[in-house]
Amino acid sequence: MQRFILSKKNHIALFGAILIVIGFTAKLGFKNEIAAFGAFALASILGVLPIAIQAYQALKVKVVSIDVLVTIAVIGAFLIKNLEESAVVTFLFLFGAFLEQRTLNKTRSAIKELTEMAPESALKQMENGEFEEVEVDEVDVGDILLVKTGAKVPVDGTVLSGEGYINEASITGESVTVGKEKGSGVYAGTILENGTIQIVADRVGEDTTFGKIIELVEEAQDSKSEAERFIDRFSKYYTPAVLVISIIVGLFSRDIELAITILVLGCPGALVIGVPVSNVAGIGNGARHGVLLKGSEVIGDFSKVDTIVFDKTGTLTIGNPKVADKESYTDNAEKILAYLASVENESDHPLANAIVEHIGVTTLYPVEKTDVVKGEGIIANVDGHRVAVGNVALMEREKVSLSEKARTDIAKFEENGNSLVLTSVDGDLKILMGIRDRIRPGVKENLQKLKRLGVKNLVVLSGDNQGTVDLVARELGLTEAHGHMLPEDKSAYIDKMIKKGHIVAFVGDGVNDSPSLALAQIGIAMGSGTDVAIETSDVVLMNSDFSRLPHALGLAKTIASNMRQNIFIAVGVVLVLLASVFFSEWMNMSIGMLVHEASILAVILNGMRLLRFRLKNYV
Repeated sequence: MQRFILSKKNHIALFGAILIVIGFTAKLGFKNEIAAFGAFALASILGVLPIAIQAYQALKVKVVSIDVLVTIAVIGAFLIKNLEESAVVTFLFLFGAFLEQRTLNKTRSAIKELTEMAPESALKQMENGEFEEVEVDEVDVGDILLVKTGAKVPVDGTVLSGEGYINEASITGESVTVGKEKGSGVYAGTILENGTIQIVADRVGEDTTFGKIIELVEEAQDSKSEAERFIDRFSKYYTPAVLVISIIVGLFSRDIELAITILVLGCPGALVIGVPVSNVAGIGNGARHGVLLKGSEVIGDFSKVDTIVFDKTGTLTIGNPKVADKESYTDNAEKILAYLASVENESDHPLANAIVEHIGVTTLYPVEKTDVVKGEGIIANVDGHRVAVGNVALMEREKVSLSEKARTDIAKFEENGNSLVLTSVDGDLKILMGIRDRIRPGVKENLQKLKRLGVKNLVVLSGDNQGTVDLVARELGLTEAHGHMLPEDKSAYIDKMIKKGHIVAFVGDGVNDSPSLALAQIGIAMGSGTDVAIETSDVVLMNSDFSRLPHALGLAKTIASNMRQNIFIAVGVVLVLLASVFFSEWMNMSIGMLVHEASILAVILNGMRLLRFRLKNYV
C-alpha cells in the first residue's frame, strides 16, 4: 500500500490542486463553507499521506527528515482547523518534489545519453561462417563481428578487414570522423558512418572503454564532496533542532500556528539539494565534452589548482618524433645502423620507433642479454659486440670517450631542440642522432587560457635533455623547465611543490607517469580512453585533445562557484523566512512553503546552468 501511494505522488498532487481550486471557488464564489471545508480537508488528508509515509520511513532509520517536519506541521494545521494552509502546504510540497525530480533528471542527461548510445546487438560470425544478429551480451572476446554502415560498434576491438570512417563522439566528445583500416582499434558505442568492417572482439560488456566511461561518470555523480558531507552532517542535526525550537516557541508563546509555521519555514530542502545538483550537472557537462571528472572531491581540488606540471612527449608535443639530424663517426655506418635497428626493434618507445622508421629495411641481428637502464637507454649484445643506445648519461656510464667534434655536435643538436640518441659499439661512439617532436597545435593558446584561469606556475618535466626542454619552454612561455628527469625525479619535484603549499595538477599520458599522476593532488591523463588513463587519474581528457584542459579547469571552477551560490541562496532564504515570522505580519505557512519550494527550484535551475557551460563564457 505504501509503495502504491508513493508511486502516485504526482497524481495526488494534481488531484490536490483540483480540490484546492474547488475549495476556494466554493468559499469565495459561492460562500459555501461546508463544500470548501470538505475540499480542503480531503486535499490535506490525501496530500499528507505520501509525505507521512516518507517521514515514517525516515524515522525508522532514526533520521528526522524534512518530511517529518512537514507532516507534523500539516497535522497541527489540521487540528487547529487551518485547512486552507494545510491543503496548500501539502500541494506545494508534492508539486515541488515533482519539479525537483524532473529537473534533476535533466541534469543526468549525460548519463542518459551515454546509456542510450550503448549498443544492444551485434552481427556475430557463427561456426558456419555466416553472420547472425545476437544480443551484445552474447559476444565473447575473440569473436569476429561484422559492422555495417550506420551501425554502432558493439565492442572494443581491432579491425581485421575493410575500411571506414567512425564517429567517436561517445568516447572523445569530438564528432569528427576517424578513418579505420586493418589493424586499427575501434571502441564500443561509436558509429560507423560509412564503409563496412570486420573486427575481432578484444573487450566486451563492462570491460569496454564505453562501459568504463558510463561506470566512471555514474560513480562521479554519486560521489560526495567535503561540502556535501558537511551539509549532510549539518542537516542531520539542524532538522531536529528546528523541531525542538518550534516546540519551545509553541510552549512559551501558546501560539500553535506560529510553531507550525516555524516547522515549515525551517526546512533545509534547498541546502540539501543545492550542492549535489551542481555536482551532477557539472560532471554531465564534462562527460559530453570528452572530459571525465572523477567526483566532487576532484572538482573541489581542481578548482583551486595554482600549479600544473606537464610531461613533454605526448602531452605538450604530438608524441610522434622523427629523426631530424644525424652524424656518423665510423666508416662502417651501414652495419652500425643495422645493430642500432636490431636493438631498437625490441623497444616500443617513441624514440625507438622513430629510429627504426628512419633506418628502414635492413639486416636484423639477434639481440642478447638486453639491459634496460631506466631513464638512460639500452645495453645489449649484438653480433658479438656490446652495443649501448641511449643518452649522454648512458655513454658516461659505459665510459665512452666523446671527441671534441662529438661534443660540438651534441651541443648543436640540443640547441636545435633535438632529443639525443647516441650509439656506441664496444665503448666507441659510432652514431649520433637528433630526434625532434612537434609541439601540439594550439598548445600555446591553451596555456594562455590556463594562465587567465588563475594558474600561476606552468612547469614541464621531461626525461629529455635540458636544451630540448628549454626550447619547448621558451616557445610555449612556461614558468619552469627541467630535463633529465627520471620518473622518481618527477615525483620528488611534485612532492616538493606540494610541501610548499601549492595545489598541483600533473598532466601525463597515464602510462609512464603513473607515480606522478597518483602523487599530485589532481592527476590528469591525456588518454584516448586507455585503461591506465582511466584508472590512475582524477581527470581524463578522452581524446588526448589539449584544448579540453582549459575547458576542464574552467568547468571545475564554475562548478565550485555554483555550489557556493546555491549554499548562499539556501541559507539566505531560510534566514529571511525565519526572520519574517517574528518581524512581519504577512508571513504565514502557505507563503513560507511557496518561498521554500521556490528556493529549491532556484538552486536546481542555477545548477542546471552548468549543462550549458562553455569556456568562452568564462575566459
